[in-house]
Amino acid sequence: MFTGIVEEIGTVESVEQGPDGSDARLRVRGPLVVSDAHLGDSISVSGVCLTVTELPGDGTFFADVMPETLRRSALEDVGVSSPVNLERALPVGGRYGGHVVQGHVDGVGTILSRSPGPRWDDVEIGLAPELARYVAEKGSIAVSGISLTVTHVTDESFGVSLIPTTLEATTLGTLAPGARVNLEVDVLAKYTERLLSTAGILR
Repeated sequence: MFTGIVEEIGTVESVEQGPDGSDARLRVRGPLVVSDAHLGDSISVSGVCLTVTELPGDGTFFADVMPETLRRSALEDVGVSSPVNLERALPVGGRYGGHVVQGHVDGVGTILSRSPGPRWDDVEIGLAPELARYVAEKGSIAVSGISLTVTHVTDESFGVSLIPTTLEATTLGTLAPGARVNLEVDVLAKYTERLLSTAGILR
């Protein structure tokens, strides 16, 4: 479990494709997140929960990316030197600085526009209509692993405002319109819908 508070911007150092190209093995540089990492630990890589499979001891870690993850996320877009948002799993007793983030990407959104303000950017992100129903104004959403507050929402997009810290400390500071981002909606909304539907309240 994560909270969507990015600890550092890492760099993809290598991408090894599987035999048939459907999966991949990433080597990511992230000195902070590997400083106390162990094999089998979970690290959020731009919002995708990946398992540490190798620790060379040089500030990098390896992780396998399965076909399902590549299909559902924007990790298929990364290459050598790509920046990625990194966050270690929340320790027991840790602070919930953002919101409950599982690292299970629900879909891929596209940055439609960004409007710079005096000290912030307003960003509009497109998403699939089937995900829009889980997004609420003033609710939480994880965008490439970053916990953000929704400023407004339509059937096809939503808006967020990025404070100076987010602009400086995450990849969203430099992404231009057209860039794809990983989206994870609030898990509470999905569980609520599931409970109501199985109870026969939603049809």
